Amino acid sequence: MSTLQVSLAVVGGLVLAGVVAHSAWSSRRNLPKRATPPVPPAQEPAQHQAPMQAPTTAPDVLAERQEPSFDTDMDGDSGLPSLASLTTPPDRKPGLDVLIDAVAPVVLESVVSGDAALAAMPSTRRVGSKPFGVEGLSVTTGEWEFPTAGHRYSAFQCGVQLANRTGALNQIEYSEFVMKAQAFADAIGGEPEFPEMLDEVARARELDQFASGHDAQLSFTLRAIHTAWSPGYVQQSAARLGFVAGSIPGRMVLPASQPGHAPILGLAFDTQAAMADDPEQTALRELTLSLDVPQVLRSEQPFARMCEVAMALAASMDGVIIDDNGNLIRPEAMDVIHADLEQLYDTLDGRDLSAGSVLGRRLFS
Repeated sequence: MSTLQVSLAVVGGLVLAGVVAHSAWSSRRNLPKRATPPVPPAQEPAQHQAPMQAPTTAPDVLAERQEPSFDTDMDGDSGLPSLASLTTPPDRKPGLDVLIDAVAPVVLESVVSGDAALAAMPSTRRVGSKPFGVEGLSVTTGEWEFPTAGHRYSAFQCGVQLANRTGALNQIEYSEFVMKAQAFADAIGGEPEFPEMLDEVARARELDQFASGHDAQLSFTLRAIHTAWSPGYVQQSAARLGFVAGSIPGRMVLPASQPGHAPILGLAFDTQAAMADDPEQTALRELTLSLDVPQVLRSEQPFARMCEVAMALAASMDGVIIDDNGNLIRPEAMDVIHADLEQLYDTLDGRDLSAGSVLGRRLFS
């Protein structure tokens, strides 16, 4: 073999090695960022080993544990929040309020037990797309409450919500409300007194117009600049800022500081990526931060938290913050949005429909 042939073979080998190395480097560079494995804490050698004890439940653990309950869950026939689920926690105020409900008192000739009232309840707690509720006036406490077995009641009231995000109560829904309330009253031997349908439908339209003009649901999109992210990397980065896993794959929430209130923020990424066989090999290039303004207490400063979280994630994950049109969101734009939200909060407070309140959450649901 001549010197020229040897030289060409060497050069060809070097070129081939370079191509293979570049391909491997590019492949590794394009892998999504992965979560950092947790480092187990170092354990000091024990001088004395304590004797084995039977496991006990600490008082604080008992305080945190909550048994499942049926009267505050989702409405079984629709999957939507029921009246009780939106109104019992955290302050235990009565669910029905003439501010946002059409209420029909039910007069009784004698005291009715909670067991009889529960047996007379309709199978569903919805009238069309609106929550339907029944409350009893407790003989013991003198307060309105959801009927409870073993309690006794001197009066009842039935109600239907006038408006929510599906629209205003219409005449067909009001007629269905009358039928359900009448059937309940007949079953317990009571006599209902219904408000005028046209008046209630007019109130519903006015309330719906107000709600439509003062609803706000905000979102920021975080987009990767260079390297994509794995679902685990996103979850780990968000968890450092206080987010916890939601009930749906690809969803996380920032819990409220007070129990029983709606989450402050939501974080979402591709559900299919979260459910992939090997999520760490799945590439994500975007995630969404969301804020449902009327659902969150003003005292939580949710928009300020949203901006802080967005900027912190953008810095740690090498991303940029954009709007729905792909435009960069700058701090000046955030200040303008914050000022507008303060005016919105004042308006809601003026109507006794404060953001995060029981009535506010029901109306904007």
